[in-house]
Amino acid sequence: MVQRVTRKIGDQELILETGKIGKQANGCVYAQIGGTSVIATVCASSEVKEGLDFVPVTVEYNEKFYAAGKIPGGFVKREGRPKDKEILVSRLIDRPMRPLFETAFGREIQIVPTCVSVDGVNPPDILAVIASSAAVSISDIPFHGPVAGCRVGYIDGEYVLNPTYEQMEKVQLEIVVAGTKDGFTMVEGGANEVSEEVMLGALEKAQGFITDMCLLQEELVKLAGKEKLPLAPLNVELANADAIKAEALPLMQTACFLKGKQARGEAVKAVKNQIAEKYAEQLEDPVQAKLFSALFDDIQYDLLRSSILEKGLRIDGRGTEDIRPITCEINVLPRPHGSALFTRGETQSLAVTTLGTAMDEQVYDDIEGDRSENFILHYNFPPYSVGEVGKLTTGRREIGHGNLARRSLAPMIPSRSEFPYTIRVVSEIMESNGSSSQASTCGGCLSLLAAGVPMKKMVAGIAMGLITDGPQYKKYAILSDILGEEDHLGDMDFKVAGTHDGITGFQMDIKIAGVSMDIMRKALAQAKRGREHILGIMEKCINKPQPISPYAPKIDTMKIAVDKIGALIGPGGKNVKALCQQYGVTINTEDDGTVTIYGKTGNATDAAKKAIKGICEDPEPGTIYQGTVKRIMDFGAFIEILPGKEGLCHISKLSRQRVEKVTDVLKEGQSVPVKLLEVDKMGRLNLSYIDAVEEQSK
Repeated sequence: MVQRVTRKIGDQELILETGKIGKQANGCVYAQIGGTSVIATVCASSEVKEGLDFVPVTVEYNEKFYAAGKIPGGFVKREGRPKDKEILVSRLIDRPMRPLFETAFGREIQIVPTCVSVDGVNPPDILAVIASSAAVSISDIPFHGPVAGCRVGYIDGEYVLNPTYEQMEKVQLEIVVAGTKDGFTMVEGGANEVSEEVMLGALEKAQGFITDMCLLQEELVKLAGKEKLPLAPLNVELANADAIKAEALPLMQTACFLKGKQARGEAVKAVKNQIAEKYAEQLEDPVQAKLFSALFDDIQYDLLRSSILEKGLRIDGRGTEDIRPITCEINVLPRPHGSALFTRGETQSLAVTTLGTAMDEQVYDDIEGDRSENFILHYNFPPYSVGEVGKLTTGRREIGHGNLARRSLAPMIPSRSEFPYTIRVVSEIMESNGSSSQASTCGGCLSLLAAGVPMKKMVAGIAMGLITDGPQYKKYAILSDILGEEDHLGDMDFKVAGTHDGITGFQMDIKIAGVSMDIMRKALAQAKRGREHILGIMEKCINKPQPISPYAPKIDTMKIAVDKIGALIGPGGKNVKALCQQYGVTINTEDDGTVTIYGKTGNATDAAKKAIKGICEDPEPGTIYQGTVKRIMDFGAFIEILPGKEGLCHISKLSRQRVEKVTDVLKEGQSVPVKLLEVDKMGRLNLSYIDAVEEQSK
């Protein structure tokens, strides 16, 4: 039986419908607003695995090109591996939903939201968040939802809920918020130097819409919700738990507070192994072994949190606002166009900037339409950065962290007209203990300046954490520059990047419900103090762009008359292709007559520019040119003043005094200054040798 609920959103209707399609899935919801539609399904495996300490859930958001009436570009006309955008939307759905599943359910869960229609007005990602949550909520899978998402734009001093594509081109702030009726649990977005107060206002604006969408899903659950499947809780408890804890606790109090990530890890492992030997027979049971490991995680959790809340002391000995030592270096690599090494404690980014031409731009073939970007940032997290062995892959972490760093730096990148290069930054994470995405932001900024990119302002980022004592929040501590352990065991991970004047990028995951606006306000203020501190250190290393590397391509621009574009390009592109081949350059011509020349060397670029002038410029009488003697005759010399344009310098115009032979003054191939005297009725150019001109003027 088909069940449907609707809600008026502005002048459009949002529809959630189930029971017509996807009936063999545990849950399926069709969602639509305007001409944008998403089908979200969820399935759970039939096999139950006991003793899992995580939720095996995957989200596979995908977009079909037919949704926009398009056929995929390229040789293969089928949708292939997930695009970066699809991975980012999958993360957008996964992060707020994952904490609301029960680990005791013990089954693999797969959520597949598919965009099947798009109208070019309403973005499908927020609809996908709502549809995915609705599909799980009506299913028989235990879920402490629903959740919903909302995009907030800030345009001309006003907040706009779920802006259209057209409106998003004008926003000063774009923020995506997801959460439950009780509060938001995930935030991410970018901005053009907005204040902390503007961002807080956006969060407050989003909560009303999120609550309304959660209530709409609850209406659908009442109509079509299934009875939930039973959990698979462990009926077994850890034997000798009290004795093990009593023995481990004093040893762990020492191990957990050693300086250095590896030292702490090795010490905790040694304590664990020491006690495991005593209970070896008991731990032969795999369930008992899992419970044993879980007990040690609980001990670490309690020690870390109690030390911070009761003593204000973190596991590495810092106070709550202390930032680890920072070092910055630039030009650490000899040949790349720009490089920097940013180290904060045990987190290190080797950031490298490469300058390319317009031909190097990243082209995207999306359902929203084809587009290109001239600023690219790639993030790599190799296993050696945490002292492990593993495969070198580009996974969801790499895509997500790279997108956050790129978003943070993008507002400060100069426009194409100001700096006509394609810019690629690669952040290689060499060490990791704490936010490597924010190290990438800092290192990326340094390497951009080292490469000569005229950044509008410098950008730095910091990761904040939160420790609370429970739902009442009688005690809480906000942490600056969190460690990996504090991220794992804390209640919030909040990354904020920006300049001295405002925020440019942010991402937040909250593991508890109902974080107050007062806590958020304090966290943002503390993050700003930390950002200012980091920027101060970075500015001592470099605070303005270096000269562009001699190894970078030389780019020059010029303007030609619009009616000369055809002459430059030639029939079928014949002329411009010949110029590119002759001088070893790339020439790009815009409709307004802007010509950009990209060459591997300055000489090649200059020579090509001169040739273009020769084709497109009309010689002007009275102008002095640096010409080249092409042919010498008895009566004078033919001198090329522009490529393809020669004039005659008569023997009488070589000197004030009589000259017997032209060769007494000029030689073939010689570069000489000449003045264009006139262009006669036949279009012939009459020249005078500049020395003669000077003598005559005297």
